[in-house]
Amino acid sequence: MAISILSCLRIFTLVMFVLEPNRVLGSRHFGFISYGDNGAGMCASTVATHGYKCQEFEVKTDDGYILSVQRIPQGRVGGGGQIRQPVLLQHGVLVDGATWLLSPPEQSLAMMLADNGFDVWISNTRGTRYSRRHVTLDAKDSEYWNWSWDELIVHDLPSVIDFIFKQTGQKIHYVGHSMGTLIALASFSEGREIDKVKSAALLSPIAYLSHMTTALGEVAARAFVGEITTIFGLAEFNPKAGPVNKLLKFFCAQPGVNCYDLMTAITGKNCCLNSSTVEIFLNDEPQSTSTKNLVHLAQTVRDGVLSKYDYGSNYNLAHYGETKPPKYNLGNIPRDLPLFLSYGGQDALSDSKDVETLLDYLKFHDVDKLHVQYIKNYAHADFVMATNANDLVYNQIISFFRNYA
Repeated sequence: MAISILSCLRIFTLVMFVLEPNRVLGSRHFGFISYGDNGAGMCASTVATHGYKCQEFEVKTDDGYILSVQRIPQGRVGGGGQIRQPVLLQHGVLVDGATWLLSPPEQSLAMMLADNGFDVWISNTRGTRYSRRHVTLDAKDSEYWNWSWDELIVHDLPSVIDFIFKQTGQKIHYVGHSMGTLIALASFSEGREIDKVKSAALLSPIAYLSHMTTALGEVAARAFVGEITTIFGLAEFNPKAGPVNKLLKFFCAQPGVNCYDLMTAITGKNCCLNSSTVEIFLNDEPQSTSTKNLVHLAQTVRDGVLSKYDYGSNYNLAHYGETKPPKYNLGNIPRDLPLFLSYGGQDALSDSKDVETLLDYLKFHDVDKLHVQYIKNYAHADFVMATNANDLVYNQIISFFRNYA
């Protein structure tokens, strides 16, 4: 039987794990902040329940967005007196930092890092449930949603990294999944925050999307590039709202698109998901992003290059001083920056051919600083939820970070 549209939307969120970034103007530290319908922040609702200490922070970007950041300063067995290296976990689009906390502690990257002596920080993108505030704008205002992943590179990511560096006095290790890898790669290519980053682990790396092997993804990309979303009047892309429901119905009605198994259709066939973990995820409402952000991702699919947002030739001239948007040159990433890339043979979003294009840009990287892992039967969601990711991926990341302590 066909799955409901709401179920499709929730699974669609799981699919798009793909993400946000300058100077901290101000911040506050709270023990626990009340957020969401259950009155509890991520620390209280997701971390402390497993016996871990957890702290809630707010980080204000230079364009006024107030981001929620969580910190797990130590493992369950203590060890708070020792100096622990900070690790920042950055999620993808249409989800939030809870992505890293879906599995039991022994299978969760965040908690495994804490238990292995690291100081874990979790960022939440602007527009998600814990990061919907702004100094002057309301999330109901269309102007609040006037951003793409360009702004995440310029404003959010540097703000969070600067904040962690100020709090700890140490360079960070970085972990990104999907769009969390995109903003990191583009940021590194422009030399942003390189002096505060010790190494980076990139899971299901997204930079080039020309070989995306999903019919629904291709239809959606064409629709967003064609600005069909302006017909629906969307500034906020809210998976729970009626207009997005209509949009998904439109996508699913296109020839060659099968929405019966939506997650597999977009992410590829994930090998190793636990049904209870997926259920926990699906019980968590999908998170909003800006429609402009999805349009920018769709432009990447269309153009086959990694560029800043394309406003059209006339507006590009006003915005950039040239008719075409500037490209991000990943060949400019410092060759001595330690990188760990892990990708899967069944991933329909981070396709192997596109990862090979990325690796070609990194061909002059220092050989001993570039570590590449290929997992033949992994798809997009496996890297954050697979039952065996702790053994196959997370232990490798921990060893990688320790090599560059």
